[in-house]
Amino acid sequence: MGLKEGDFPPVDPATFEDMTYQERIKTLSRHWAEFGFGAPKITAIIYIVKLLVFFCIGGILVGTLTSDLDPLSPSEWWDQPIFWQKAVIWTMMLEALGVAGSWGPLAGHFKPMTGGVLYYARTGTLRNPPWPSKVPATAGFTRTPVDVALYLTFIGALVVSLALPGTTDVDTVAGVSVDLVERAPMAVAIVALALLGLRDKIAFLQARAEQYVPALIFFTLFDFVDMVVAAKLLIVIVWCGAAFSKVGPHFANVIPPMVSNTPWLSHKGIKRMHYRNFPEDMRPSERATGLAHGAGTLVEFGAPLVLLFSQNTTVTAIAAIAMIGFHLFIISTFPLAVPLDWNVLFAYITAFLFLGFANYDGYDLAAMDTGLLIVVVAGCLFFPILGNLRPDLVSFLPSMRQYSGNWATAMWGFAPGGEQKLNDHIKKPALMQKQQLTEIYGEEAAEVVMQQLLGWRSLHSQGRGLNSLMMKTLGPDIDTYTLREAEFSCNALAGFNFGDGHFHNQQFIKAIQSEVNYKPGEFIVVFMESDPWGPKRGRQDYWIMDAAVGVVETGSIAVKDCVKEQPWLPNGPVATKVDWTLDGYERVRYERPARPAPDPGGDDPSQLAKEARIGA
Repeated sequence: MGLKEGDFPPVDPATFEDMTYQERIKTLSRHWAEFGFGAPKITAIIYIVKLLVFFCIGGILVGTLTSDLDPLSPSEWWDQPIFWQKAVIWTMMLEALGVAGSWGPLAGHFKPMTGGVLYYARTGTLRNPPWPSKVPATAGFTRTPVDVALYLTFIGALVVSLALPGTTDVDTVAGVSVDLVERAPMAVAIVALALLGLRDKIAFLQARAEQYVPALIFFTLFDFVDMVVAAKLLIVIVWCGAAFSKVGPHFANVIPPMVSNTPWLSHKGIKRMHYRNFPEDMRPSERATGLAHGAGTLVEFGAPLVLLFSQNTTVTAIAAIAMIGFHLFIISTFPLAVPLDWNVLFAYITAFLFLGFANYDGYDLAAMDTGLLIVVVAGCLFFPILGNLRPDLVSFLPSMRQYSGNWATAMWGFAPGGEQKLNDHIKKPALMQKQQLTEIYGEEAAEVVMQQLLGWRSLHSQGRGLNSLMMKTLGPDIDTYTLREAEFSCNALAGFNFGDGHFHNQQFIKAIQSEVNYKPGEFIVVFMESDPWGPKRGRQDYWIMDAAVGVVETGSIAVKDCVKEQPWLPNGPVATKVDWTLDGYERVRYERPARPAPDPGGDDPSQLAKEARIGA
């Protein structure tokens, strides 16, 4: 892999779609194991430059210069409460604008690299309200001037919060005055985002509201000491919630493809070690399982609890260093949702809260009013508990299941020509990713890149389930339909995804159908819900939908059956337990148009494959 040249899969783009789907997945999953997405090194450089220059340096300048602090003297501002608050607000604003997490080519934004504001500040684009039949004035599938006004009001309130120099409060522990962000603009931001969220949960959660809205509430309503202690509780619950979600068989399947995509790790042997017996057995090895549940789950559980209760300077420092290192490691792996900015913020917050305002200096749980502490703990735990018991009711983001491998996911299948209709009929500032890539690399190479995401998904437990459902639904037509990872497609249609399958749920498919009017059989969706805790643990519910007809089947799949199979399902689809089918439904079939004969005077397909490049 070079600076501007990626590692293209070992296939001929001109004949790639002549392979069976299982052959394609077998080839692409093995290629991912050694090269990840195969993006050229310049892709990682672009992300690093954006992170350091735009997010870090930009955030430091905004947080200091507007607060009468010297940006060139970190010792002056790193432990200042107003700088901490503005760092949180700065990150939330960038997330909401679409220039933080889920940005750029690793998140499916190629041309342009930004979603977010390009969608939310424009009328006519798709939205997905959470409860349109229950909350008045929220029904509908497209963005109106009201939605745009709410979004811009929210962004404007954050800008004002950053720009104002702040006000003074009293630190009752230290007995000194501290500067804090003005409360009124933050209150406006909270109200505007809440109203926006009732009309579009995608825009709401793109702002990472599940984590930053509680912080804004603390900033707005609490005095300084309660604010600090509440923030400690919030971040510890985020960490422990994420750790809890990784208990089980799913997370071990996350580690191998994540390590494989690490741009600085070029040693194929190390990458292969995370698979049981590359290339024949692509299930996670004991080493990957140990890394997942040892260095991953145990550290993410243990170190935060130490930070929350420790009164010892050395123990606190060790735990803080462990969590800072934890976030730096995640940054180094460049996960596909690329939450790099969020991880930098959490590394900084770790130092600010637990070293700058340590428990042993008086900022422990005892410093907070008991009644208020109970309210904060209950409020922060409500959605993680409900989301793990009933994942169908709560997004995986408020459920605190970040990168656990246990997600709601979907795969889309289009009859020949069906995907292009999304460009023809849906208003959006970007073409679908296949067309974005076609403008850069050509149509055949672009199709290979798009299907690499299916190879990546197949390395995860739920990917085997999705492939099984699609194979069962399409039968032999699976080799001729255009298959897409729904997460990436949702990015192009709605501006953001971040791995949340609830964004492209049944309601979103109905929104697409209302704009495109697909014929029966043209657009098929298979969807798997997260694995819940409780009596149904170990089975993931699914539904199958024909966009023109509606849901045609529901049932469940056993997790143990998925994790024991290879990504390409050589033994055939995983067994399903069918609960309901639509009486009389029979999928309408579509034949693939005949492929044009190669042009004798045209380019050599092998040369095209060699020249095809993946990346920005």
